[in-house]
Amino acid sequence: MKALTYHGPGRRTWGEVPDPVVRDPEDAIVRVDAVTICGTDLHILGGDVPEVTDGRILGHEAVGTVVTVGAAVHSFAPGDRVLVSCISACGRCPYCRQGAYGQCRGGGGWILGHLVDGTQAEYVRTPFADNSLHRLPEGVTDETALLLADILPTAFEVGVRNARVGPGDTVVIVGAGPIGLAAVTTARLYSPGRIVAVDLARSRLDAAARAGADEVLMAADDVDAAIRALSPDGLGADVAIEAVGVPETFELCTRVVRPGGRVANVGVHGRPATLHLEELWIRNVTITTGLVDTGTTPLLLDMLAAGRLDVSGLVTHRFGLDEMQDAYDVFADPGTTGALKVALFRT
Repeated sequence: MKALTYHGPGRRTWGEVPDPVVRDPEDAIVRVDAVTICGTDLHILGGDVPEVTDGRILGHEAVGTVVTVGAAVHSFAPGDRVLVSCISACGRCPYCRQGAYGQCRGGGGWILGHLVDGTQAEYVRTPFADNSLHRLPEGVTDETALLLADILPTAFEVGVRNARVGPGDTVVIVGAGPIGLAAVTTARLYSPGRIVAVDLARSRLDAAARAGADEVLMAADDVDAAIRALSPDGLGADVAIEAVGVPETFELCTRVVRPGGRVANVGVHGRPATLHLEELWIRNVTITTGLVDTGTTPLLLDMLAAGRLDVSGLVTHRFGLDEMQDAYDVFADPGTTGALKVALFRT
């Protein structure tokens, strides 16, 4: 089969690799029908994730069809149409028993495209299939389901729910890329008073407005003062969600949040950020971090099937699977291409 493989910082190839096979009775082999590229894949290619070794197939998000299952797989059978989650879960370790699947200590967690071969291929081996695949409801397209493999549950769990977004809150989302836009979409489920999106790119701010942001701000402007002015009492945001993964955006979030406010970091950081405890300690600010657990994926799938979750507009570019290299080039240069999420389909 063909796959996208990593060969050190800045080096990737699309070419022939061995077909995956069942190695464990809990495995399933899934034919990839649709796949996407994540900002985390760009972090890997930038050298920010040293655990990824030479020759690893990248990717951790896909929609596909089950081809083969191991003897211990009971919930899925060949022919089933499934969502391949970015998180694998053994279902037995203490973390899994608490629903913290992202911290699985039984061989799961974020492993696809990281510690084991991933989804940017014609076929993928999915460990712990019973706990890590999701059967797709009728009427949900491959493209919309693809957005629930990672960005929607990540934005919802690590951003919106960790930050305890509530009715009437002023919510600032720093970064209007795919994760930031998913945060706008899922924050609206809690009826905040105002959602403010911040970004450097006008095209992404326009996308945030279409997704439901009430205000959009250029990051090059005096964002701190603008956010205070937009809050009802001038004290700043109740919630700030960091959706980029660079020191400047994290530090911006800690500046614009009000006393007693919450900062939820979602972005993947490759460099240290300064934590100004000398200023934050007296303001009762809560800061959360996290890797998605994907415990909300079934809920989000149900909402998507019921038409209660609008993800239109998140996919901006579409490719055939064998156009993987072109898709990476487009996704990696959003300032020029306007790319948000790219989707690649088996042809």
